[in-house]
Amino acid sequence: MAASTSGFPVTQGTSFASQFAAVYLNFEAVRSQEREARLAPFLPEGAEPQFGWDGFGHMAAGALQPYGIEVTDGQNAVVTLTYQSGSRRQLLSVPVFYDTDTKKFVVSGRPGILPAPKPADLPPQGGPDRDEAAELELRTPLADFFKAYAASDTASLQRYADAGVTLEGFGGAFTFVELKDLVVPLPGGATREVTATVVWGVPAGAAPSADPTSDPGDMGGKLEQAYLLTVVKQGDKWFVKGIRGAERSVG
Repeated sequence: MAASTSGFPVTQGTSFASQFAAVYLNFEAVRSQEREARLAPFLPEGAEPQFGWDGFGHMAAGALQPYGIEVTDGQNAVVTLTYQSGSRRQLLSVPVFYDTDTKKFVVSGRPGILPAPKPADLPPQGGPDRDEAAELELRTPLADFFKAYAASDTASLQRYADAGVTLEGFGGAFTFVELKDLVVPLPGGATREVTATVVWGVPAGAAPSADPTSDPGDMGGKLEQAYLLTVVKQGDKWFVKGIRGAERSVG
């Protein structure tokens, strides 16, 4: 077990608290018995079965992730998790006890919900000097590349890939709509790092409908994404050496 300097098994304790929180933070009156049964494996003997909930109201939470842990000693710690409920992002602190003899965990006290920190302020950042000639030269081949990337068109992808590079693609999970923007910074060179903003088509959940009141999830949508590509020029052609998620957006 991964342990802190005090001997408390941090990884396993955090996993235990995360499972508990997934049950604890979700409740509704019509499923109270199910919640009680699911909470039982985490609670100490004699604990109140609903662990503080009076059986009324409802709450739904998801996107649970570890946020931090404060270790008191080899047997006690408070695990903090982040979660989302509706439009709110919040924290849940869970006190946990570890029995060093049996190697078991138990929730040792009432959890506490806290507000999560707000997003950081992102300072403005100027864009790079752009190589407009290279942007014009790359726009068509990169648009064709992303079209092949969406379809996992192996033959086409290999035409755009640098020697020794294998590119997989989406296998039709998305369709290519447009190359919305392409930024090629100066200075020039045969190998360039370029940022591409791509619009993908998102498949519809059902057959298209002309009914304006139909579920938006049944209609095809669009999703804008940004990528950082390493491209290499050989002769008068450009080849893709690598593709990954873009760094911070400029501006």
